[in-house]
Amino acid sequence: MHVQLIPALSDSYFYLLTEGGATAVVDPGEAQPVIDVLEAEGRGLDLILNTHHHGDHIDGNAALKARYGAKLIGPAAETRRIPGMDQTVSEGDEIEFAGNNAQVIETPGHTSGHVSFHFAGAGVLFCGDTLFSLGCGRVFEGTPEQMWDSLKKLRALPGETLCYCGHEYTQSNARFALTIEPGNAALKARADEIDRLRGAGRPTIPFGLEAEKATNPFLRADAPELLGAIGRGGGDPVGVFADIRARKDRF
Repeated sequence: MHVQLIPALSDSYFYLLTEGGATAVVDPGEAQPVIDVLEAEGRGLDLILNTHHHGDHIDGNAALKARYGAKLIGPAAETRRIPGMDQTVSEGDEIEFAGNNAQVIETPGHTSGHVSFHFAGAGVLFCGDTLFSLGCGRVFEGTPEQMWDSLKKLRALPGETLCYCGHEYTQSNARFALTIEPGNAALKARADEIDRLRGAGRPTIPFGLEAEKATNPFLRADAPELLGAIGRGGGDPVGVFADIRARKDRF
């Protein structure tokens, strides 16, 4: 399964999945960039996957369905907020795309019904706005406890997993992460590489989960090194996560 990034809006990525003659798109926040790629490649569109209901992830759904007759799949918990879904999914469900199976992981916090899609065989994760490279989504509808639980689910996936998130926020996230763990050598090396990539106009997505576990402060709220860096000898990881998220909200 091949994954192609489609940059759109000001800082979004949509993802085109292809396998043989089959094509899917993840979180199309507008239709035209997707149509442009499909027409250039002479492809139709079979499937649309939505992680959550925000407009920058779903606003292209209707036009793409009307033009290509694609099937729309999204979270059951957001049925009333994502029009036109043909199939809804919840924790533990599996979907199939051209012989590739994805496990549905409920990852609430950013929204109350957010899901992520893990294609284990292909080694890829579509995590929407739950997990970003060196960051995580704002906790809009859920609670810090929900978001921490969601991040722990994603953190538990194999380290070789490649993660595809909704936005190109990595450079700003790296600057913030360095205020939390300025002594983290792996983080400093990643921040330098991110600056090189963005300076060359290249995306920082996808990112590997193993490196993320070592450098993303939102995945490290229970790491002794991070607790020491912020002057806490211990404490409830939910409280630590909430503290870090509040600091990022003010950054």
